[in-house]
Amino acid sequence: MPRKKHMPDIEEIRVSCQNCTLAHLCLPHGLEQKDLEKLDRIVERNTPYHRGEHLYRPGQKSHALFAVRSGALKAYCITENGAEQVLGFMLPGELTGLDGLARGRYASASVALETSSVCELPLDKLTTLCNELPGMHEQIMRIVGKEITTDQEMLILLGKHNAEERLASFLLSLSLRYQKRGLSAEVFCLPMSRQDIGNYLGLAIETVSRLFARFQEEEILTVKRKLITIRRRQALVELVDACVVPPVASSL
Repeated sequence: MPRKKHMPDIEEIRVSCQNCTLAHLCLPHGLEQKDLEKLDRIVERNTPYHRGEHLYRPGQKSHALFAVRSGALKAYCITENGAEQVLGFMLPGELTGLDGLARGRYASASVALETSSVCELPLDKLTTLCNELPGMHEQIMRIVGKEITTDQEMLILLGKHNAEERLASFLLSLSLRYQKRGLSAEVFCLPMSRQDIGNYLGLAIETVSRLFARFQEEEILTVKRKLITIRRRQALVELVDACVVPPVASSL
């Protein structure tokens, strides 16, 4: 069920599509000022989601797309044997809920990894807006195309790369995504757990922990719980096949 709406406070009013620092990454990318104003009118800004709180679950009727403003989300599905399979992680400026466009129901789940604020875009209003603004439709198609590319890159990563290369690729991807947000590409926190990383990369949690310890011993990284400092970026780059772009995990 969609969450109850609330009256936005002054800070939320100030963070509109026109002046949002994430506009160059999110759905408004490339839209003209007058079109941004139309988009602003349909965006619903709810109270933050707390860690472990779901935006939606598999099988739920799709009602909106969600753009992350702050925090981080995890997308996952449940396999036939009841196990959780992590599909990706969403950072500020990225969208989730696109899988609900296909059959009218979400195929995956989205859960907050930490306190997260999102902009909710109701599908019925978004469809109407796309009919009015060709640029909006083109932007959604661009985002869907990036999702497909990410899926293809992930298949290559899991099929042709060893454990070291997978983790190196993942860290380089996160580094690039943080850099696009104007944050440090060398020092950042991992919002996801080691178990989630292993699940996403197809590795045992023991393997992930061992690799973090090894990268630290080789002075490639400094690891302090969830705080990562990349000390030798080139060493990570050399671990990744130069012919394959590191998957961006839903990066926009």
